[in-house]
Amino acid sequence: MPSLTWPSKHLLAPQAAALIKDSIIHPDGRGYPGTVPESRLILGDNLAVMAALLPEYEGRLNLIYADPPFFTNRKFSARIGRGEDSRRPNEWILTEGYPDAWPNLDAYLDFLYQRLALMYRLLAPNGTLYLHLDWHANSYARILLDEIFGQQNLLNEIIWTYHGPSPIRSAFNRKHDTILAYFKGSNYTFNADAVREPYNPSTLMTFKASPKAGFGKIPNLERGKVPEDWWYFPVVARLHNERTGYPTQKPESMLQRIILASSNPGDFVADFFCGSGTTPVVAARLGRKFIASDITLHAVHTTRRRLVASQAEVFSLERDASFPFPFSDSAKIKIAVEKDLVRIDTPLPLDYWELDPAWDGKIFKSAAQAQRPVRSGEISGEMKMRVPARVQVKTGRRICVRLVTVAGEMFQLVLNV
Repeated sequence: MPSLTWPSKHLLAPQAAALIKDSIIHPDGRGYPGTVPESRLILGDNLAVMAALLPEYEGRLNLIYADPPFFTNRKFSARIGRGEDSRRPNEWILTEGYPDAWPNLDAYLDFLYQRLALMYRLLAPNGTLYLHLDWHANSYARILLDEIFGQQNLLNEIIWTYHGPSPIRSAFNRKHDTILAYFKGSNYTFNADAVREPYNPSTLMTFKASPKAGFGKIPNLERGKVPEDWWYFPVVARLHNERTGYPTQKPESMLQRIILASSNPGDFVADFFCGSGTTPVVAARLGRKFIASDITLHAVHTTRRRLVASQAEVFSLERDASFPFPFSDSAKIKIAVEKDLVRIDTPLPLDYWELDPAWDGKIFKSAAQAQRPVRSGEISGEMKMRVPARVQVKTGRRICVRLVTVAGEMFQLVLNV
């Protein structure tokens, strides 16, 4: 079988991250304070994160969706403004997104090869990997996956096609991505009935009009069909209810198809380039457990906000010890507590805040959360605490409040009550 080689190609023994459980997030207070989370959101370099997960999760993850940098040699920014004119990008309020710049193709392949090899180890025997790339590097990735998984274990080469404006005038507009799906073992999960879609109305009319349609083979028209390996889903820029401002965000409907097809309720679904958090949000909604990680704090914060807004089950927020949370001085924030109500007063433009009504000084247990509305409006400046009776009777209790501004600044305040 042909193989892809380059001068620096070799598999390393990556150093495992020292993972610290920073928080347990209880969306809307559900399960506070005793529920033990099974799903995990992790800040850190995914090579070190995956190495740290191997002792517990090797051979256990049922589905991995990977949406790595595409080798575009660009630097992407994230949009944090609200209500701006989408036709005037020069007026948008932006923050750092993620870099996709490389010294050369060899450096990019080194980056990708190490991570794909660890994903293979983490996959369960019935697991599937979906690798999402575009024309920049998908051909190289396919040869690497043939090497790691075996050429015979290619499930599909899926084409995601979409519409949108393009500045290209010297070639056909590039309006598709490639998703390479590989399974680890022959007993892989594929739930065909879970992803069926209606037949095209013209197909229904054809079978209705002629008994000879389909050369005498009439499909179950009411049941619908399994989709082909080319998919049309609108880009997120056209989906106003999903947009987070995070660059290269993927549509929820596409991840829903992947998760329904290649996992079952209760399975582990992982995304180690989670970006805006589409994979864990959809996985949680569909009753799957998730492990999601990203190297940027903005991505992890965006994912946390979406999980809270979607009323996900309890999950932990963890970080590599070498990725500290940069809490700033809180002189501009005032907090008042009155019985079960917490009020904040600050000129800072807040994006998100949360509180732990009985902080132990170790793991922050987020029992209530507030966030800036997606489209318009102001974030609430007050929050009701839901404190269990056994916590209320304790003396010397501490309330911990954490806040994040639209620019990503983080603050933490502790009050004795």
